[in-house]
Order: sequence, then structure tokens, then C-alpha cells
Amino acid sequence: MRFCLACLATLFAISTAQASAFIEPKLTIPPGTHHGPRVALTLDACMGQADERILSALIANRVAATIFVTARWLARNTAAVAELKAHPDLFEIENHGAKHLPAIDVPAKVYGIATAGSPAALRAEITGGAAAVEKTFGLKPRWYRGATGLYTSSALALIQSMGYRTAGYSVIGDGGAAFSTAVTEKHIAAAKDGDVIIAHVNQPKRPAGAGVVQGILALKAKGFRFVKLDDALGTAPAAAPVLTH
Repeated sequence: MRFCLACLATLFAISTAQASAFIEPKLTIPPGTHHGPRVALTLDACMGQADERILSALIANRVAATIFVTARWLARNTAAVAELKAHPDLFEIENHGAKHLPAIDVPAKVYGIATAGSPAALRAEITGGAAAVEKTFGLKPRWYRGATGLYTSSALALIQSMGYRTAGYSVIGDGGAAFSTAVTEKHIAAAKDGDVIIAHVNQPKRPAGAGVVQGILALKAKGFRFVKLDDALGTAPAAAPVLTH
């Protein structure tokens, strides 16, 4: 058992070191100024099921969000898709890829997930996700976010050349839905005016989802407004994101 635990620790360390070599773009929106503080809530729908705790809270409290969906998630969650379609004023639907592959155009693994691995495979991942969004919602996505939120510089250039803006963030809300309820609430509730929050809406059995709801309600109680990315940043090409390693 000690040997197995040591192996797991080593693999995790390798994965973490490998991930640190990639680029994690930062994105913020203009602050709310005299209208009061505002944030952009972005939610990834990677695979699995829909977290109705979050979706129901957003609808009940009239909280806008930008939701990044994969083709795999769309195919498995027809009821949630119907909810999103019923509230186009609240939900902006964007591209999270076809199969939920990290936007890394060289062979590697990031947090245990195999990357796209080549420019051609990354292009297919992007176009496949976009086609699913357009088929389901009748709208062409303008933003792209790869799995894990990590990229190579060449992948970022490819995404831009395909006409997409890369969706970075400034607040990690739920740690890939791995945080506890309390930690998730704390991270989201601590957001500042102009932050872009990332969390997940595809893990209904994990405690983090309850923290997402509590964090959102805490911000709302403090007078924060929630805006979609396109409403905050417009549809014109944006400046290059701030890159962090």
C-alpha cells in the first residue's frame, strides 16, 4: 500500500509540474463603476449530468451566466438544455469542445486528462463543440474554453485564428468541483468588482455545487450584478488575454 500511495503521489506531482508549464489566461471585465459592482459568472458543463441545484438557483434569482458546454454534455442532458433554451435572457451558451480535451496541441496529460495532442485534433475539438452548440441552440458560439483552462501559446493562436475568444477567468470558484461546500462559497463570495468566476454545473453529487449557490447568493446580497461575457465585453475582438503560468 505504501508503494501504491507513493506512486500516486509521484504521478500527481508530475501532472502538476506539467500543468505549470502551460498557459492559464486571465480574464476580467470592466468594473461596474457607478452602477455598482459586477462579475461575470462562467460555468463549465464538461460531461456527466446537470447540477439542478445551480440551474434552479440561477433561474429563481435571475442570475445571468455564461455556460460553456461540450457536445457530450449536450447529448446527455436534454432536460437541462430545455431549461437553458427557456431562459435566453439569463444564459449565454459557449463552446467547451466536443469531447472535453485540454487545448494543448502536443501529446501530454493534464490532471490525468489526455490533451488534444496536435493542432488538427484541437481544431476538430473546437469545431465539434461549436457544431453541437449551433445545432442545439441555433447560435454560433464566440468564446472557447478548453478543458482544464490551460493552453499552449500556439493553441491560443489557433483558437484566435478560428475566430474565437479564449475564455480565461480571474476567480477559481470550485476547483473543478473538487472543493468543499464551504471553500467554494468562500472563493466565490470573495470575488471583486470586474472578476470572471469559473465553476462547474455538471457535478450534482459533489458538495461544491451547494457552495456555488451559496457564493452566488452572498454576492447578490452584497449588491453585485451578474453579467454575461458578451454583454460585458461585446462581440468585437478583444485584446489578448493576460497570460499566467
